[in-house]
Amino acid sequence: MDKMMDNRWFLRITALLLAFLLFFSVQAEDSNTGTTDTSRVSEVIEDVELEVYHDNSLMVSGVPKTADLHLSGPVSIVQTARQLEDFTLFVDLRNLPVGEHQVPIQTENLSEQLNIRVDPAFVNVVIEERVSQEFRIDPEVNERMLAEGFILENVTVKPETVTVTGPKSMIDAISFVKATVSGEQGVKESFTTAARVRVLAEDLTKLESAEIEPQEVEVDVDVVEYSKLVPVRLEPTGEARPGITINDWNTATEEVRIFGPKTVVDEITEYVIEVDAADVTAEDDTLEVELAIPSGTSGVSPGQVSVEAETVIDEDALLPEGSGASGN
Repeated sequence: MDKMMDNRWFLRITALLLAFLLFFSVQAEDSNTGTTDTSRVSEVIEDVELEVYHDNSLMVSGVPKTADLHLSGPVSIVQTARQLEDFTLFVDLRNLPVGEHQVPIQTENLSEQLNIRVDPAFVNVVIEERVSQEFRIDPEVNERMLAEGFILENVTVKPETVTVTGPKSMIDAISFVKATVSGEQGVKESFTTAARVRVLAEDLTKLESAEIEPQEVEVDVDVVEYSKLVPVRLEPTGEARPGITINDWNTATEEVRIFGPKTVVDEITEYVIEVDAADVTAEDDTLEVELAIPSGTSGVSPGQVSVEAETVIDEDALLPEGSGASGN
């Protein structure tokens, strides 16, 4: 045995075997460690908000609000990115001129150990001049708010104009600037309310990218009952008193205004004023006549008119006051 230990070749072979054992032991350990650290996973983080870097003197359109981020890499790094979400997705337009461009969506603050893909990878953008222009507001009221028999007499807005800022193409597309009033039904009185301003294209689609100043305005709405002017016609009734001959009737009131539901009022073409001839006396040939409210309407204005009778008086035929018409 001692001779074997002293043998040079025996020692060399033993050392070589130990070296092989140590090498394969280290490789196995490294292999196990690598399996844990380098296991990979893929994740999709949806609807990540996009940042847009551009010159504030210009306007940009075409950039989506969000994009989807696809990550692939070591489990721990992917999980950290998802949990912290301290990365940024952005498009950088700061050095681009006015016009149309296709630009990549870039990422920031993501580990270099990750494979990264953004969907979409590129976006088509339009860079335009930033333009401001003043527009007159067109106020409008939903007339279905009004009670039956009531109409809009006048609608005014304060201020009368707004300043709209946006891309030149959008400013050129503006056809209407409206402040619309709506609310509960059954309105019978005038009112004042706030209304938001909307900027619309010719096809009445809302132009979302418009910056409006002020965004809200005050609208004064004058509500009145529906009415119509109609001519008057005098219609005598009864008989004149003895000694009084009535040749004609006259009134300074040529028209009266009738209030009420439109369907009823519009059917009325004249207003008949009945005057009783028996009310005319020798001392007074002017009658004050109360006007009746037509059926189905709510009122008439004026409520009273003066009617003058053109008379001829026969003093001999006049009966003494208080006497009957057939006295002897």
